Amino acid sequence: MGFNRVLTAVVFIPLFYLLVKYLPPLFFFLFVMAGILIGLYEFYRFHYGPVFSPSIRLGLILGSLVAIGFYRRDLIDGFALMIAMVLIILLFHLFFSGNLASSLVDSSVVLFGLAYVGWFLGHLILIRDFQDGGRAVFFLFLVTWAGDTGAYYVGTSVGRHKLSPIVSPNKTIEGAVGGAVASAIAALLARAWFFPVLNRQECLVLGVLLGILGQLGDLAESMFKRGAGIKDSGSIVPAHGGLLDRVDSLIFAAPVFYYYLVLIKGYGQAILV
Repeated sequence: MGFNRVLTAVVFIPLFYLLVKYLPPLFFFLFVMAGILIGLYEFYRFHYGPVFSPSIRLGLILGSLVAIGFYRRDLIDGFALMIAMVLIILLFHLFFSGNLASSLVDSSVVLFGLAYVGWFLGHLILIRDFQDGGRAVFFLFLVTWAGDTGAYYVGTSVGRHKLSPIVSPNKTIEGAVGGAVASAIAALLARAWFFPVLNRQECLVLGVLLGILGQLGDLAESMFKRGAGIKDSGSIVPAHGGLLDRVDSLIFAAPVFYYYLVLIKGYGQAILV
């Protein structure tokens, strides 16, 4: 399993570097959009199971609109899109639901998935659109990846105290601390290497914050999986499970990092899509 994880990283990292650094932003948008749709499908399977139900299809169509709304903000108004999605979901379950007893839960699952996966991860598109967006994307991925890696190795080596035994029995407080420290170190290294717009104090604070948010995202997805009675969200990523298992640490971290760059660093105007 360890070798397969390393092999997956060896293949993915160079391709991701080429995608972000050398290809036009359109390709990164398509990459994120594909990730949103796959993540949405995996999330909806927690509730609907393996059947490709009409509600899943509806969620994927609306998820595409969410991603396009982030990329083409000049064409799609975010507030209007949000209202339209709520109405579409309600009307869909009003006229096409085969089981009115589950209409409230089904409607809530579709809408929550759009917010939890689509809206949160869509901020990656906004980050890439900054003038120095490619480096900002590398910073975010490096910090969250370091947090995941640090939490895993510290937790398996010296972890003794359970962090959330009901949700994820293998995660420990020691691992959580190790992950936050690893994220802070990665932020400092990124500053020295390619992202000097942050000072050392910001790197420490932001690194710890993003590391904590990444672990909260991991726990949140573990909660959904445990509630659904499944181990992995899917099997699309060799040795890692589903795509949602790999991007769960970005779900909360991406929007926080975006609004930090906008509100604190003055990268641009905050956009609510």
